[in-house]
Amino acid sequence: MKSNQPVGTETVTDPDSPSRSTCTVRIERRGGRGEAGARALERRLRSVSGVHDVDVSFRTGSVRVTYDEELTSEEAIRDAVRDRDVTIRNDENAGTDEASTRSELGREGAFVGLTLLGMVAGLVTGWLDGPSALGWTGYGVAYAFGGWYGFKGAVETLRHRAVDIDLLMIVAALGALSIGAPFEGAMLLFLFSLSNALQHYAIGRSRRAIKSLIRMRPDEAQVLRDGEEIAVPIEDVAVGDLFVVRPGDRIPLDGVVTSGEGTVDQASLTGESVPVPKEPGDEVFGGTINESGSLEITVTRRAHESAISRLIDMVENAQSEKAPTQRLIDRLEQPYVLGVFTLTLAAIAVPLALGSAFTGTFYRAMTLMVAASPCAVVISTPAAVLSAIASGGRQGVLFKGGEHVESAAAIDAVAFDKTGTLTRGDTQLTDVSVRETANGSLTDDGLLALAAAVQTRSEHHLARATVSAAEERSLDVPDARRFQSVAGKGVRADVEAGTVHIGNRSYYRTVLGDAAIEGIEPGLERLRTLETEGKTSVIVVREDDAGATVLGWLAFTDTVRPGAAEMIADLRSLGIGHIVMLTGDNERVATRIAEEVGIDEVQAELLPEEKVATIESLVDRHENVAMVGDGVNDAPALATATLGIAMGGAGTDVALDTADVVLMGDDLSKIPYVLTLGRETRRTLTVNLAIAFGAIAVMVGTILLRGIPLPLAVVGHEGSTVLVSLNGLRLLGYRE
Repeated sequence: MKSNQPVGTETVTDPDSPSRSTCTVRIERRGGRGEAGARALERRLRSVSGVHDVDVSFRTGSVRVTYDEELTSEEAIRDAVRDRDVTIRNDENAGTDEASTRSELGREGAFVGLTLLGMVAGLVTGWLDGPSALGWTGYGVAYAFGGWYGFKGAVETLRHRAVDIDLLMIVAALGALSIGAPFEGAMLLFLFSLSNALQHYAIGRSRRAIKSLIRMRPDEAQVLRDGEEIAVPIEDVAVGDLFVVRPGDRIPLDGVVTSGEGTVDQASLTGESVPVPKEPGDEVFGGTINESGSLEITVTRRAHESAISRLIDMVENAQSEKAPTQRLIDRLEQPYVLGVFTLTLAAIAVPLALGSAFTGTFYRAMTLMVAASPCAVVISTPAAVLSAIASGGRQGVLFKGGEHVESAAAIDAVAFDKTGTLTRGDTQLTDVSVRETANGSLTDDGLLALAAAVQTRSEHHLARATVSAAEERSLDVPDARRFQSVAGKGVRADVEAGTVHIGNRSYYRTVLGDAAIEGIEPGLERLRTLETEGKTSVIVVREDDAGATVLGWLAFTDTVRPGAAEMIADLRSLGIGHIVMLTGDNERVATRIAEEVGIDEVQAELLPEEKVATIESLVDRHENVAMVGDGVNDAPALATATLGIAMGGAGTDVALDTADVVLMGDDLSKIPYVLTLGRETRRTLTVNLAIAFGAIAVMVGTILLRGIPLPLAVVGHEGSTVLVSLNGLRLLGYRE
């Protein structure tokens, strides 16, 4: 079943503000280089009532708007886009978009070739004293094809009452032509169109590096219906359907293995280099490859909700979110262009007023205009940042925007959640003990059954461990009613003739009061003993008409993730000055884990809001702090940190929605990679901007002091643009 959402748009609701949504509208990409027209469209959209934030890029073909659903609508936003004569794309899938991109690059390449051919024809004809009509025809071809995209972009920008780099280049080329230097103008347009094509190739390459994932998902699934296999389009497969995957097949949809065993290559989604064993109960993801064993899988998500589909959507959104450096450059583009026009007019007017010849003055002014144009500056940031996002995606690391790539470069302190992040999160029940004087007929299995009855209603990792232990012992678990949870402390429910409470010492202190519970002191003493052994423990209490009595206690343990200690050591080698663990677990258990992996500071027994307060304190002390968590209980802390990194579990909903960066394979070794990729991107941006501004400064200074020929200014200007494009594209192959 198709979504009713209009074609060319995506909408995501903000969980922190239910009435606020983000709409991404796909628009036709422009052939020009500047983004001044995009800034004008942003100003128009910000004037729409209810719009909070706007990010427009003609370069990548996206309009991202955050708005209040109570004040405006998606349709009103699309109407506002159309009012500015911007065409909304009707691409319904990545394949259409990919074909469109290839077609655009093909046309640009053909135009570059014709421009070169015309320029050479005009030059050779002049050298050989050939017919002037032939020479001017060649230059005419060069000007027409070399200036087409720039002229089109300049006109579109002027319609938005703005000016940009495209207009600068067209004016400079026409100026060269007007003073009898057609070759210089043709060479400018040739190099301009060539670097423009390279810019689009760099951006398109980074987009294709991620969007190629969508092609990994089969179009059909072999669904079991009435005992027969039927090929069904994946869009028509419903949640709960059962499909078959044989060795060598790609898994079409997300699901859970119902029967069969095998290994699945998840590298395309999570970056894991080793195939993952799968057995009944394990989750699998669309687009991954079943390497061995026949599997029967029950569908858990529709095609458009699968992990790989959400990954594609989020990368598209990430590419539309600009890095701070890019936003600054985009904002300065129009004032800079106006400044160059002013400088050029001054370079004409002042010498003429002093009696200089018009031809030489005008030639020098056109040379100055070319040299001062900020083409290399404008392309320096997106070429690098988009390549970094694509490189991370190949490694199973999803950056949710260019801003977060730059943030990763500045991190100097890291906070970790414990359970599910530094530890496996597959907590095991190790101790079940009945208090001797609690109830003579109550056994350890009976205590476990009562605890499991309450915990079946909870999603906490200790609850899952309790229920699993009861299932392993095949215990008869009674029904529970009126379940209630106190975050970070404990749970309770009515079981049989009373209320069963399960919690830590803080739970009983605040909910029942220690003095009102029979046997609480021996219970707390036993908890302290268990915790000195590095175990997480809770007390089980029954409350009935006779009062509250401690029945016994449960203890659990967790294991450190492989590579956690090595990852902490790698962070230290990168110069991370402070590493802290934040956990709701007891201090002794947390300290044992911290000592095992080499963490500096432990903050234990924290509620979710206390984790947020701790992160705020760390930000005050260190300014740039990363928080690494499992994306569920840690969501507020992830949102508060400078950079939130979630252990995504290959598509955990809350992790994908909350964090700035998602580790799709839960691989701790990728955390140093995130920081090093951010730092390498920052270095690349620094080099690119140094090249771009350095070339402008050298050429402008030389022109003003001594003068240089226009061809040399053209080569210097466009050469620096090509160089920064290729330097940014280099990040596509970055490895830690």
